[in-house]
Amino acid sequence: MSSTTAAPRRAALARILPFALYIAFLVIAAPLAERTGMDVRWMYAVQIACVIAALMYFWPDYAELREPPPDTPLRGAAGWGAALSLGVAVWALWIWLDFSPFAFAPGPGYQPLDEAGALIPLMVVVRIFGAAVVVPVMEELFWRSFVQRWLDRPDFLSQPACTVTLRSLLFASLAFGFEHGQWAAGIVAGLAYGGLYLKSGRLWLAIVSHGLTNLLLGLWVVHTAQWHFW
Repeated sequence: MSSTTAAPRRAALARILPFALYIAFLVIAAPLAERTGMDVRWMYAVQIACVIAALMYFWPDYAELREPPPDTPLRGAAGWGAALSLGVAVWALWIWLDFSPFAFAPGPGYQPLDEAGALIPLMVVVRIFGAAVVVPVMEELFWRSFVQRWLDRPDFLSQPACTVTLRSLLFASLAFGFEHGQWAAGIVAGLAYGGLYLKSGRLWLAIVSHGLTNLLLGLWVVHTAQWHFW
C-alpha cells in the first residue's frame, strides 16, 4: 500500500474505530456480562475504557484538535458563548421532545440503583463521565470531523470544515439523529453541533457543546429518575 493511500485510510480508521467499538458494546455487553458473571451495568465502564484506549492510541492523528482557530466570526469568546448556549438549548429540547412521534418507544434505560433502590454513586460518576467527556470527543470526531466532511470529499482531511456543504451537514445530522431514541431532538442536536463546526472550523466547540448537553442531561436523569434518557 502506497503512502498516498495509507494516510487517508489511517485517518478514517482513527475516527471510525472508537465509534465502532462503542456501538459494538451495545450489542455484546449483555452476552459478555452473562458469560463473565459481571453486572451488565458495569460493562459500560469497560465500554468507555475501550473507547478511551482507542482515542489515546490515535490521538496524534487528530490534527483538528490541535489546529489554531480559523479567522471566523465565532473565534474567541463568541465561539465559546455559542457552544455553551447551544449545549443548554439542545438539552432543553432533548427533554421536551420526549414523546411520540418525535421519539421512539423508550426502554428501561441505564438504572444505577442497588436492590434497595438507592443510587450507586460510582456507577453514576462513571456514566456521567462517559457521556459528558468521552462520548462527545468520540462522536464529534466521527460524525462531524469524518462523516460530515467525507460526504463532500472522500479525502476528508483536505475538506476544510468551514466549506462543508449544507447537504452534507443535513445528511450527517439525520444519521446522527436516528442513532438516538429521541430522534427528532437528535437531528436538531446534529444540526447544532455540525453547524457550529461549519461556522467556526473548531471541533472543540462542537465537543464542548455536546459535552454540556450530555452533562446537563445526566444530572437531570439522576435528579428526576427518568432513566430512559440513558
